[in-house]
Amino acid sequence: MSPGSFDKETMERVTSPDGTLIAYYRRGMGTPLILIHGSGAANPLAWTAVIPKLEEHFSIYAVDRRGHGESNDASAYALEREIEDVAAVVDSAGVPAYVLGHSFGALCALEAALRTNSIRKLILYEPAMPFPDTTIYPEGVINGLQALLDQGDREATLTMFYREVAKLSTEDIEQLRSSPGWPARVAAAHTVPREARVEESYRFDAQRFKSLHIPTLLLLGSDSPPLLKRTTDVINTALPNSRIAVMPGQDHIAMYTAPQLFLQIVMRFLIEPGN
Repeated sequence: MSPGSFDKETMERVTSPDGTLIAYYRRGMGTPLILIHGSGAANPLAWTAVIPKLEEHFSIYAVDRRGHGESNDASAYALEREIEDVAAVVDSAGVPAYVLGHSFGALCALEAALRTNSIRKLILYEPAMPFPDTTIYPEGVINGLQALLDQGDREATLTMFYREVAKLSTEDIEQLRSSPGWPARVAAAHTVPREARVEESYRFDAQRFKSLHIPTLLLLGSDSPPLLKRTTDVINTALPNSRIAVMPGQDHIAMYTAPQLFLQIVMRFLIEPGN
C-alpha cells in the first residue's frame, strides 16, 4: 500500500449502541487521531491530502459515518445516533484520543465530547448550527435537495448542497468533482437531506459545555460564510479551553485547497506541550 492509502485490510468496525456497525480505516502509529467527515463527503478520501503527514505521527482512524462507505445504516435516523457513533469509535481506541471533525462531523464530534471521557484534544472545523434570527439552509433548499434525490440525480443533489449551503466556489466544486472520491460522494448523496434536517433543528446550549475543559482548536477559513464565522465565535465563547485559528484565503475545504496550511495549524496544536 502506498503512504496514506486505505483498503479493506486497514478497515475495522465498532458496534454503536443501537447495533449499527461503524467502519473506520486505520493507518500509522502513535496517539489515535479520529477523523470525522462532514456532509456530502467521502471517507477516507476526504482526508487524502493530509493523511500521509498525519500518519507519520498518529494512529489515524478515518471514520465512515453511518450510511457512508462501509458503515451500516439504520431505518431510523437521528443526530443522537451519529453522536453515539463517534463516541463508540473514540472509546474503542482504548486510550485517550485526538478527534478532528469537519462541518457536520464537527458538530457530531463536539456533542460526542460530552459522551466520552476519552478525548484528549478536539479540533472542530466550521461546525454549522442555526440561530434564532437565521438558518443554515436557505428557504426551500432542503426540499430541493430531497426533490433532486427523489429524481435520482445524485450529482445535482451534491452540487446544490456545495453551492447553496457550503457556499463553495465553482472552482472548488470542480476540484471535488475531479477528485478520486467523487463516486463515493455520489454514492452517499442520500444522506445529505436527512443530515440537513437534523442540523437545522439543532439548538446549541452554551451551558451544557461550560465544564468541557478539553483543549479545543476551532478552525476557520477567512473566506468562509458569515454563519460559519458566527458559529465558530459562539462555540469559542462557550468552551472554557478553546481558541480559533483562521486560515487566510480559505473557506470550508482547506484540507483540499491548502493542505500544507491545514497541516501546519493542526500539527502545531496536536504536538504542542502543556495540554
